[in-house]
Amino acid sequence: MNYRILSQYLGLLCIAVGLSMVFSMLWAVYYGEWHALEALVASMSTSIAIGYGLRYFGRNAPKRIFEREAIGLVGLTWIVVSVLGALPFVFAGILSFNDAFFESVSGFTTTGSTVITDIEAVDKSILFWRAFTHWLGGIGIVILFIAVLPYFGAGGKLIVKSESTGPAASLVVPRFRQSALIIFNIYFFFTVVNTIALMFAGMNFHEALCHAFAGLATGGYSTRQMSVGAFNSLSIEIVIIVFLLIGGTNFGLFAAMYLGDWKALLKDSEWRLFIGVFIVATALVTFNLMGLQGQFPDQGESFQPMPERQFYGFGHALRVGAFQVASCMTDTGFITDDFDRWPYLSRMILIVVMILGGSAGSTAGGLKIVRLLMFAKLCYWRLETTFRPKTVRPLRINGEVVSDAVVTRSLQFLCLYVFWFGFGCLFMSAMGLPFESAVSSMAACINNCGPGLEHVGAIRDFHLIGPSGTFFLSLTMLVGRLELVPILVLFVPAFWRR
Repeated sequence: MNYRILSQYLGLLCIAVGLSMVFSMLWAVYYGEWHALEALVASMSTSIAIGYGLRYFGRNAPKRIFEREAIGLVGLTWIVVSVLGALPFVFAGILSFNDAFFESVSGFTTTGSTVITDIEAVDKSILFWRAFTHWLGGIGIVILFIAVLPYFGAGGKLIVKSESTGPAASLVVPRFRQSALIIFNIYFFFTVVNTIALMFAGMNFHEALCHAFAGLATGGYSTRQMSVGAFNSLSIEIVIIVFLLIGGTNFGLFAAMYLGDWKALLKDSEWRLFIGVFIVATALVTFNLMGLQGQFPDQGESFQPMPERQFYGFGHALRVGAFQVASCMTDTGFITDDFDRWPYLSRMILIVVMILGGSAGSTAGGLKIVRLLMFAKLCYWRLETTFRPKTVRPLRINGEVVSDAVVTRSLQFLCLYVFWFGFGCLFMSAMGLPFESAVSSMAACINNCGPGLEHVGAIRDFHLIGPSGTFFLSLTMLVGRLELVPILVLFVPAFWRR
């Protein structure tokens, strides 16, 4: 492991994150939030000082970066940047460091889980920083800075590969920095359009910008305690649903459209399945909210009967159902209704789509729809080989053969995912959480969704979970955002040996 080159690039990213706090400082000046301004200045100064210190240690480092250093840089960047992102909350006196680290990790990983109990009491400039961490982490911190900083050399391609989500990372054009720049331009364009659309729908500029950052990045941080539901606006909800689905789409498809292939979306089997799952899940939730469900019989005093449910009319059921399905399927976490009071089927559907997630190469979390396609085909062929043992056929996605290496990596990812999820459920149960809260807190954090059920549900937060639990969930959010390997490999001693 070449520690000097890690220090060199890590220092550069720390400086960049520090400088990005300037935008929040402008809001502090505009609103006259001088205490918040002091906290942001102190945070920026600390970040830049640490960055220059790391740059100094890494002076005279070789220019070339190899795969081991690329993976290490991605994993360490997300940890260090999350620590720096926590500083404004700490210096402003809003949160303890442990809670601030949780809030920062949740922001950068676009999870949206929070420990803040009164969001509207927080300075608007700090809320802007909170939402801005979503935007920075949406397409990837390192990828974002590769697009705007010409300092990463030939190793940038390895870095992009290590940070991109999905079974295989592909470049839009042969040059990796040009690919990153195209994706950044598309990301920036959608952010501007989303902000303008939300302003036309009734939000002020500050709230529109914060919700555009959080929505397109599929993060979920809102400026209101009751999230998007506080606005009670159908037009705002429609705009957010559209951009949540955009955020859950492979940005490589938008890049292909930008380069002239206007049918890229319709030709992509993953995107068609993504939209299909959204439509079917919305329909099921809508009819379930209208009262279409069975009733488990009361078995006497020793059993707790099902609570009374408030069922909705078709219009309202469709409205809240479509929004919550879009929010959970893209692992965003915005809410307009307390789905903890929904029927069991609807809540189960939300958890399932939360785990499935969005498309590979999107800002959404979860397993990714393309892996669902891949695993479904593998399972079908396993059944087919029981009566046609000599049948051999390649695995194809969008007409292209998926290599055995990609299939193997996807199966390895699934094994690591199941192991960490199972271990995490046991760990959170050991922290004292009841079954539904423990499982849903892990589902929310490993899939970078935000709210879970019961004690970590839609209108609640994570502040009741103790320091050990929030630290573990912070690690889980990082593991989920980087799809396990770039974080877990940091704990393997052999990784650090020369």
